[in-house]
Amino acid sequence: MTDQELAIKIRGLKKTYAAEGASPEKIALKGIDLSIPKGSIFGLLGPNGAGKSTIINIIAGVVDKTEGSVEVWGFDINKDTRNAKANIGIVPQEVHIDAYFTPFEILELYAGYYGIPKAERRSMEILRAMRLEDQRDAYTRLLSGGMKRRLLVGKAMVHNPAILVLDEPTAGVDVELRKHIWQYVRELNKKGVTIVLTTHYLEEAEELCDEIAIINHGELVICEKTPKLLNQLDEKMIVILPVNPVSELPDTIKEIGGKLNDDGNIIIHFSPSTITVGEILNKIAATDIEISDLKTEESDLEDIFLQLTKSNEG
Repeated sequence: MTDQELAIKIRGLKKTYAAEGASPEKIALKGIDLSIPKGSIFGLLGPNGAGKSTIINIIAGVVDKTEGSVEVWGFDINKDTRNAKANIGIVPQEVHIDAYFTPFEILELYAGYYGIPKAERRSMEILRAMRLEDQRDAYTRLLSGGMKRRLLVGKAMVHNPAILVLDEPTAGVDVELRKHIWQYVRELNKKGVTIVLTTHYLEEAEELCDEIAIINHGELVICEKTPKLLNQLDEKMIVILPVNPVSELPDTIKEIGGKLNDDGNIIIHFSPSTITVGEILNKIAATDIEISDLKTEESDLEDIFLQLTKSNEG
């Protein structure tokens, strides 16, 4: 992929926080390389303290990097800060909004910061998209937590940036609103906006992202297209519902990983490369267990996330 095809290019990014008092220095990033394509929805995942927010804060210009380079839409964040910032909108995790401004005033104020003429401002369009039109003239201190988070998304969009970075955008919002924000993210992406998303909701990343990078302990564990990432784990699960309750599994079923769950169903995690569903069913048929129903499930992103971060511990 050429540099012209990249929305964000990160090379050798390192960050070390100096020692404070009795606390030793902390290495937050250990040399991250990331290539985020233009027009994509790119997921950045990792446990708490993995380094995700440090990367976002460096891109936003809030934190100084120790080493490496970052380019936003082709502009180096240190050599051409103004153009880099003009091409990106950041929605931070923390909700910091002036309590005595209204949502409309905040959007107008930030549009003014970016030099957008009044005739070209989209404040009401953004408020409608964020379902905040009814709160247009309410003081932000009276808004709920979910409303404030939506306002942060709207604020990041006032200058129509080419890239929108969403740092935990749906944390603390209800399921319905989360789905609405997902819809808005997709609509923005269809219009050509590159989305960078950090999230703790694995369902969110699986649902939205074209490509996913997993960070752990300041290192890049993996970066793959989402379908390839989901397909790389050679594991499936079969759930067997017995006709009659089973109190104890035969050894032949335990040997292939069979376990009883709280509902009395038999759960078997297996690798298709070592045993087939047919072979599993033959083993069950050789016991006294009668099958009422069964279903197989693919591994999801959570399985992969746990496996990769666990292996990274070592």
